[in-house]
Amino acid sequence: MAAIQEHVTTTDERAAPWAAWDALATGYDRYVAPQEAELANEALALVGLRAGQRFLDVAAGTGGLSLPAARLGATVLATDWSPAMIERFEARVREEGLPDAEGRVMDCHALQLADNTVDVAGSQFGVMLVPDQPRALQEMVRVTKPGGRVLVVAYGPPAELEFLGLFVGALHAVVPDFAGVPDDPPPLEFQAADPEVLRQRLVDAGLKGVRIESSAERAVFRSGQELWDWVLYGNPLPGMLVGELSDDQRATLKGVLDGMVRERAAATGRAIVENRVNIGIGTK
Repeated sequence: MAAIQEHVTTTDERAAPWAAWDALATGYDRYVAPQEAELANEALALVGLRAGQRFLDVAAGTGGLSLPAARLGATVLATDWSPAMIERFEARVREEGLPDAEGRVMDCHALQLADNTVDVAGSQFGVMLVPDQPRALQEMVRVTKPGGRVLVVAYGPPAELEFLGLFVGALHAVVPDFAGVPDDPPPLEFQAADPEVLRQRLVDAGLKGVRIESSAERAVFRSGQELWDWVLYGNPLPGMLVGELSDDQRATLKGVLDGMVRERAAATGRAIVENRVNIGIGTK
């Protein structure tokens, strides 16, 4: 399955186009964003977001970070370059009756906002994916008020992401020669997996008092299908990988995942999958 390996080894050279994220928006909203709320609340507490403050979410998706911020009473602007993601965010805002939250389609490399506009600028699993992360971080700093704070949540090393181990392990059952995730250079998803790299990028963007907190995303699954949906709708890359599989291979992969999840969930009926994350915070 050379085509599968080709998708993995070239992902770090280009970001998925906005249309690819558009195609995931409904599933992302249903399967992924709700699992992000616990980590988002932890990160927002660390950055000290308060009711009434103006909060900018960059590369927001359907609101995994910005909806919890709005629920805290912040005035929220969620931005993403995918129109469908913003549409789903705005639908959630209407459903929950959140009065001070809006979404706008915007490229994180060139935010259409004035300097010194927001109290807190944040991104959870967003700017970790962009092709020019230093530029995106500089933009986040530019629009933050002096004394304001910038928050970035990104995945840690691939070896410390349990979901990746499960998915790649199941893929090996179907494609035994699959070489796994490359590390030289790593895909964009892991460009700031080293906490020192993330710290330095935040410093270089113009922040002071930078600190990196280590935490974990804890996703909960009851079946292999739930894990499949969470992985497939979380990023365009897995869809590219399994798109090369036959129907029989996909069924086998799902079956292996289901066995893994049910074994882990045997005691409680709920499998908790922990993924290491870096939470970076700095002050302008």
